[in-house]
Amino acid sequence: MAFFLLCLGINLQTNEILPPFRFTSFLTFRISQSNPYSVLSYHEKGNKAPNTHYIGEAWLKGVMQADELFNYNITKTTFKANSTLDWHKHSGPQILIIVEGEGYYQEKGKQPIRIKEGDILKCTPGIEHWHASSKEKDVTYLAIYNGGY
Repeated sequence: MAFFLLCLGINLQTNEILPPFRFTSFLTFRISQSNPYSVLSYHEKGNKAPNTHYIGEAWLKGVMQADELFNYNITKTTFKANSTLDWHKHSGPQILIIVEGEGYYQEKGKQPIRIKEGDILKCTPGIEHWHASSKEKDVTYLAIYNGGY
């Protein structure tokens, strides 16, 4: 009943009949409110990565590329269970946000640590490190890094 009355353009609090333009404006706003936004998602699986710098199976999804306004990239990476990325380093800072699963992270000269969903790691530029899934579980993280602008 309330939906029917709303469709007729009646203010249910005051029982006032709304002018057609006010009612139409309300509907237009409600229907089109999601159009002007740029909404990105990391939930898509992405593409299987070429097996060049890791052992096992990895999937990559470019979530966002840097531009003049946002000077960083975001990439989602999933390492299937028992997969390891080679030792590597970055010229700029990198942040890893673990969004699912469990794995490991190690910097050169330090002991490896176990990482899990909810953990956030800061990777210092120029420091050699590696990250991997655990033997039992996949690990998925968002990597945020300099876009080069």
